[in-house]
Amino acid sequence: MGWEVLFWHCNIFSLIFSVHREGPGVSYGLNWSLAGRGVIVKDKAFYNLKSSDLQKHGAKTVDRLSGLPIHVRGDAVSGPSEISKAQFGKLLKQVTTHISSVSNIFVQDGAIGSSSKCDAKVRVISDCPSAALSLANVVWNTPARAVSHDSSPLTVYIATSISPKTGEILGLGSQSSNGFVAADIERSSLILCGKAFADADGVKDALAALSAPVWIASCSLPSSSFFFYVWLSMKLVTMLQNPTPGVVLSSEGVAPLFQTGLSDGASLLKNPSSLVFASADSSGVLPSAAKLSPGQAAYHFLAGYQDGKFAPAYSPGPSPISPLDLAKALLSHVKDGEVPSFLINVYEGGKHIAGKDLVKAVESTLSGSTPESLLGSSSDPKVGDLKGKYSGFLSGKFPEIPEEFTF
Repeated sequence: MGWEVLFWHCNIFSLIFSVHREGPGVSYGLNWSLAGRGVIVKDKAFYNLKSSDLQKHGAKTVDRLSGLPIHVRGDAVSGPSEISKAQFGKLLKQVTTHISSVSNIFVQDGAIGSSSKCDAKVRVISDCPSAALSLANVVWNTPARAVSHDSSPLTVYIATSISPKTGEILGLGSQSSNGFVAADIERSSLILCGKAFADADGVKDALAALSAPVWIASCSLPSSSFFFYVWLSMKLVTMLQNPTPGVVLSSEGVAPLFQTGLSDGASLLKNPSSLVFASADSSGVLPSAAKLSPGQAAYHFLAGYQDGKFAPAYSPGPSPISPLDLAKALLSHVKDGEVPSFLINVYEGGKHIAGKDLVKAVESTLSGSTPESLLGSSSDPKVGDLKGKYSGFLSGKFPEIPEEFTF
């Protein structure tokens, strides 16, 4: 019998034996569930600890990072994947082996999307209490369920203490000195190595990409935070001053993807009464505010124009869903629900407007008499130049844009 087989049998025996000695950090059901994900518990696995308990195990709040390398297999936005299925498989094997070698494992279950009506369950398996605490502050809490019958479609593996050389599997070299993010949408798996868990924006982008197939399967529409669904005035103020990294729109209502710190604790907001897109244009071609037709709303959403640059579907992050498909779904939603749509220019007086000024701009747009957008018929050369930029970018990226989509 080979050493690997012997090791496996010994650990399976340990799993079976552990049922007789369950206690804090020791659970037969949890250990068995983790083994199904390639992680064999060496000593203890702590499940869904509260923040105070994680801190007792040494969890600390770490300084935020940004801009770490992110590699996603199945990203429809970026085109051909930068990593192969074999590379991700090799990386996953090294990470699960590493976590299996650590004495204490920290497991947190949660969800992407605040409502059980339209969420994507996720399990976080970490070698570090600080990382577990960081992710627990991002995902939404879920009701307790039998860990031996875990139904989470998404898994996050966090290996903070793994060798920095692990990044060489993806050809990162020195780029991975602080860590990196790797995701495989086909496997529904996310890997965070080194300090990558501290890159909150990168982690959220990757989690949103992994969750998208779950939402689409349930006829829900994931949307970015760069345009805003508008509710009652107080909710509007809260959302714009504390912007979320996205929402899920379904027939049940609108659910923020990640924890937002909203004081009322609402998990599901009502469907939008209006739709407002925020684009930046320092040239002054885009008006301060304009009412859009459904076709214009879909077109400007698809472009995601931000002062000379384009972020299709207003999302610079990875996604397995084509922005054009999202724009088509948005068009159907706006038409079927007869949702009024508006565009505001968030560049004014030589600077971008944000915070309370942005709130005032949106409220003014919704409460005032906003003119219909006439940009498409204008003969102003500047308008023609901007239309050309839109058309040049979008036609090159999306050759078959519906005729109903108009500037």
